[in-house]
Amino acid sequence: MDGMSGPYLIRGSVSLPEAELMWRFSRSSGPGGQHVNTSDSQVELRFDLARTEALPEVWKQRALERLGGRLVDGVLTVRASEHRSQWRNRETAAVRLAALLAEATAPPPKPRRPTRIPRGINERRLREKKQRSDTKRGRSGRDWG
Repeated sequence: MDGMSGPYLIRGSVSLPEAELMWRFSRSSGPGGQHVNTSDSQVELRFDLARTEALPEVWKQRALERLGGRLVDGVLTVRASEHRSQWRNRETAAVRLAALLAEATAPPPKPRRPTRIPRGINERRLREKKQRSDTKRGRSGRDWG
């Protein structure tokens, strides 16, 4: 298994630009015995969203707006340390980054058009409401004494 498993698609034909991904590896905390002390299995993947040329301009603006709180100087960082192997953590980090960008660049949802409630249905609802309230009023023992 050499090289990454192909380009990570964001949406349509746009994928994560391999050349613009910055990887950093460090020791992961958590289980793993003596081996974990010597292997850099935690992965930090950084992607310079502000300067990238790989995304269409509209997508880039959308992503910068939506991920504003997560960016440091326009750079998006994703960490992965669930797995004991660096390879699987790299996969996880790349997939996570692609998913984040896919969500952040998605077009805004279409505005909801309010639907009209047919008059008959509304009148029936009001009639039933009135009936219900009369039933409940009848239960209070005021008039009985």
